[in-house]
Amino acid sequence: MSILIKGGRVITAGDDYVADVFVEGQTVATIGRGLEVDADRVIDAAGKYVLPGCIDPHTHLDMPFGGTVTIDDFESGHTSAAFGGTTCHVDFCIQGQGQTVAEALEGWHAKADGKTLIDYGFHIAVTDLRDGGTLEELASLPEQGITSYKLFMAYKNVLQVDDETLFRAMEVAAASGALVMVHAENGDAIDVLVREALARGETAPIHHALTRPPELEGEATNRAIQLARIAKAPLYVVHVTCKEAVDPIRRARELGWDVWGETCTQYFFKTIDDLAKPKFEGAKYVYSPPARDASNHAVLWDAVRTDALSVISTDHCAFLWDGQKTLGKDDFTKIPNGGPGVEDRLVMIHHFGVNEGDLSLSGMVELLATAPARLFGLYPRKGTIAPGADADIVVFDPKNRHTLSAKTHHSKADYNLYEGTTVTGAVELTMVRGNVIVDGGELVAEPGIGQFVKRARFGEELTA
Repeated sequence: MSILIKGGRVITAGDDYVADVFVEGQTVATIGRGLEVDADRVIDAAGKYVLPGCIDPHTHLDMPFGGTVTIDDFESGHTSAAFGGTTCHVDFCIQGQGQTVAEALEGWHAKADGKTLIDYGFHIAVTDLRDGGTLEELASLPEQGITSYKLFMAYKNVLQVDDETLFRAMEVAAASGALVMVHAENGDAIDVLVREALARGETAPIHHALTRPPELEGEATNRAIQLARIAKAPLYVVHVTCKEAVDPIRRARELGWDVWGETCTQYFFKTIDDLAKPKFEGAKYVYSPPARDASNHAVLWDAVRTDALSVISTDHCAFLWDGQKTLGKDDFTKIPNGGPGVEDRLVMIHHFGVNEGDLSLSGMVELLATAPARLFGLYPRKGTIAPGADADIVVFDPKNRHTLSAKTHHSKADYNLYEGTTVTGAVELTMVRGNVIVDGGELVAEPGIGQFVKRARFGEELTA
């Protein structure tokens, strides 16, 4: 199958120009003006943006958590992603207590089997080095194309690891070419604050945020940075929400340390006040770390503009409000943590970051596609539009004005974090390795087309 995309404005992290893009098979064959080639299909992209497919390095599909399972499996999650212009993601494979890494991976591959619409990889979420997974297993992961793993500094007695486990994993990462990711909150202090709040009868969703103050995110972020520095391991801090965490990451980067950070779409727009909404509406905004006060919105926009934070992800972790979030109606600690968002990232960042802010289009592509591709061993096969790269391409209409709603999104979640928000800019077509997945608001591909991607070691390029 060959496709000629004619006359679009091609935008990559480094370039912005009008050209034709010729796709042959699964890759980009040629880019140029006025290309005269025979193609099976010609797409008129005049007046449209032609973008590299977005990459989301932070999702949780079909994941057990809090006595339930995230509502989006790989099929619905991938459908939602494709409608949002995301063509590849890296999902978290959670190692259960007493489970080997190999057993965890087998389970996550089974979850994806036959359900995929976009390409994908896995991070390993390490929870048990002593009784389950071994250091030797971690060291061998890059040979399987899994070149990043995450450790939780929070969720005590569930996912949290101690500093010894964290540091030992960092040493293995340094030796084997992997990137260490951390959920940075001080879980021990949070556990104390939570127990004290419950003892006072404070059970509403707002207390989820009040028991996880920004200072504890900042403390854990700095601790992880210092441990990684000693272990000589590259570090990636996930879902950064506040000045207290941005500042130590910025300092480390200014010193030239191998430290990177991401934030997520919701942290630019939601605040702690959302968790105080009446009639249990606040539970929709229960995720960790929590939304902060509104002053942090400007901090985060500045951080992504100045590369203090290098990636915008989604932490898509969708639950039903009615039937899953309501498990915690009488106790905020029982509200499943997470929210939907994989479909809305591109349009929200385009509208508020580019149209109404001072992000450039190339800066947006860097944050949503190219930087995650580089950091997670996918570049230059993915994250850019260039001859030889995978034809992961989004045709984007910058003038399409529409309103976001749970009634029209493709996640199984029964609410949308940005319900009623009107944005200008919409995905018109999404292509994964030359296969058209979404076209004119319709899903036109069958599940099973997405492929597992064996990622390169940290700092290396993926070319084959």
